[in-house]
Amino acid sequence: MIELRHLRYFSVLAEELHFGRAAARLGISQPPLSQQIKALEQMLQAPLLERSNRRVALTAAGRALLAEARATLAQAERAATVVGQAKRGEIGELKIGFAPSAPLIAPFTRSILAFRKALPGVRLVLEERVTTEQIDAIAEGRLQIGFIRSRAKPDLPETIAALELYREPMVVFMHAGHPLAASRRPVRLKALAGEPFVFYPRGTGTRLYDEVVALCRKAGFSPRIEQEARGNATILGLVAAGLGISILPASLRGIAMDNVQSRPLSPAGPSSSMWLIHTRHDASPAGAKFIALAAEAARPRHT
Repeated sequence: MIELRHLRYFSVLAEELHFGRAAARLGISQPPLSQQIKALEQMLQAPLLERSNRRVALTAAGRALLAEARATLAQAERAATVVGQAKRGEIGELKIGFAPSAPLIAPFTRSILAFRKALPGVRLVLEERVTTEQIDAIAEGRLQIGFIRSRAKPDLPETIAALELYREPMVVFMHAGHPLAASRRPVRLKALAGEPFVFYPRGTGTRLYDEVVALCRKAGFSPRIEQEARGNATILGLVAAGLGISILPASLRGIAMDNVQSRPLSPAGPSSSMWLIHTRHDASPAGAKFIALAAEAARPRHT
């Protein structure tokens, strides 16, 4: 069976056309080189070299083999390089889930940019999913990393770990012409008791629903949700249309929307956090690199 060493020996000899120099380049003595070339000729059943006391030259069969040998050796080297890159997490694919509001926070965007700069050969597959879908997908191996919202540390399966990246207040969004928008002061939660709400449907998979309902009930009322929508931009668009108010994380101010104002709440109530979740024992080098970059991106920036 022809082995890579046979082709390597032959290629070097074909370049040098001198057994002594070729053996020196290969780091072996001349007799073993001669033996390997003879063995290669026997396997191919064709003379590869014309030998004389004065010179060594390639035969027609030798010239044909040289092109194939170089291509095979180059492919073998490329294969070894690709395996090494994969082992180091420098190539491949990383699947990341994210909550709809994640792109509006700096740690998310900084993590993505830093990762693409550090490992440009890894393809990022980003999938917008609600919290419950992300947790299920990571548990089943369909996602490697997720960005979810949760007021407190999320209740997760033992196989999934969580890292808090960002914490922000909840604010009330309202039409610019709403009476509560006339003042810059925080809006008392109780003042929203009679207001129509625009919010996510119950059971949509986002934990903001339960958190906002709990916040309102703590203030003594249940929110009157008159219009439902699944997307943040849609909710704010319906607020702009005057269909109601909504309580959402402050980062959603980043969605530019005419005729929408936001005000802080009083009392402030619980904040909302963005968490990075991942398989606790994931051995993926690319995943580990992303987690490390996300942790760095979450650190406070000092100016």
